[in-house]
Amino acid sequence: MSGHEPVGRRTFVVGAGAALFAGGAMSEAQATVVDGPLPDFHPALKDELTFPLAWGRSPIRDFRAWRRAARAKVEGLLVVDREERTAYDPEFGRGAQADSFTRELVTLSLTRYERVRGALLTPHGPGPFPAVLLLHDHGAKFDIGKEKLVRPWYDDTRLASAQAWADRYFSGRFVGDELARRGYVVLALDALGWSDRGPITYDQQQALASNLYNLGSSLAGLMAREDARAAAFLAGLDRVDRRRIAAVGFSMGAYRAWQTAALSDHIAAAASVGWMTGLKEMMVPGNNTLRGQSAYYMLHAGLARHLDIPDVASIAAPRPMLFFNGALDPLFPAAGVRVAYDRLRAVWRSCHAEEALLLRTWPDLGHVFVDRMQDEVLRWLDAVLEPGPQQQPGSAVSPARA
Repeated sequence: MSGHEPVGRRTFVVGAGAALFAGGAMSEAQATVVDGPLPDFHPALKDELTFPLAWGRSPIRDFRAWRRAARAKVEGLLVVDREERTAYDPEFGRGAQADSFTRELVTLSLTRYERVRGALLTPHGPGPFPAVLLLHDHGAKFDIGKEKLVRPWYDDTRLASAQAWADRYFSGRFVGDELARRGYVVLALDALGWSDRGPITYDQQQALASNLYNLGSSLAGLMAREDARAAAFLAGLDRVDRRRIAAVGFSMGAYRAWQTAALSDHIAAAASVGWMTGLKEMMVPGNNTLRGQSAYYMLHAGLARHLDIPDVASIAAPRPMLFFNGALDPLFPAAGVRVAYDRLRAVWRSCHAEEALLLRTWPDLGHVFVDRMQDEVLRWLDAVLEPGPQQQPGSAVSPARA
């Protein structure tokens, strides 16, 4: 099956093969044909997913203890080693001045295997500044990664592609540049397969993922580890107020944002636009996840036996978190968004921190991060990351924002 073949036209015959191998006669019931590449017994698999480690279902009643146990479970299923101690050894390129901030390219070691180039934006002024780890989307567009969010001043060839992407999803804006103008240090890096680390093609994703599994690694686990390492690198920069760092992303970048908040204590807040759902509600015929391919960037094998998607995001509680979804988004059915939002709300409420959680469905929008959504995210970041009345940059944040 081609990765570009519409999901609705695929069929996956399971019962017939099972009967033949069993040596029995094939009945009409056994020869079930399923719409989409799901086995005919997938409802039974769904029924077995009870997410026993979820907060409220787990026998662990102390939230801090639960958070440690839940994070440990996720960490153990990433496959990629947690103890990456390779020095970042950053190399900073020559700066370029914008209207109110400086642009730099930075090359660093997120792992011991590879050097990664990123865009680093720093506001004019003495600092230290609040900071944003800005995480790019998937979009099946691999020629640009960090350039989807930061104007590529260093590459005229990629600029046209990046501007077209910004016009399509971001009201023509480069979100990173807007954040820098607002006073945030911004770091944007490529995930494996995009821009300087690619470009791969859509049909190569599944092979890339399987080859990493064969090599004892994981594509999704690597991305998760690298994002957490990037957060730690950002926290170590002198120009950054390490207690005021947020993760922000759209689409797959939204997934990366809440995942990084769950796995890294360097993230004080996260804004995720266009990626939150309940797993069961997403795994329905016709959903994009069923294609495989891009799903492998977000697939931690075995995790669903323990935690649902919003349960993983809840590891970040009670820190401030924002989740936006468009009601017209075809990638995330409304039922899945409702289930996830209800679950998230219950967790933050149990921590007496419901005010730190912003959940919103935009009734007239699809899978986009347009200007009015950006403006609301910017206002929210300013509010949750501002120093308190007696707080100076670099001092501790209040417990609700820890």
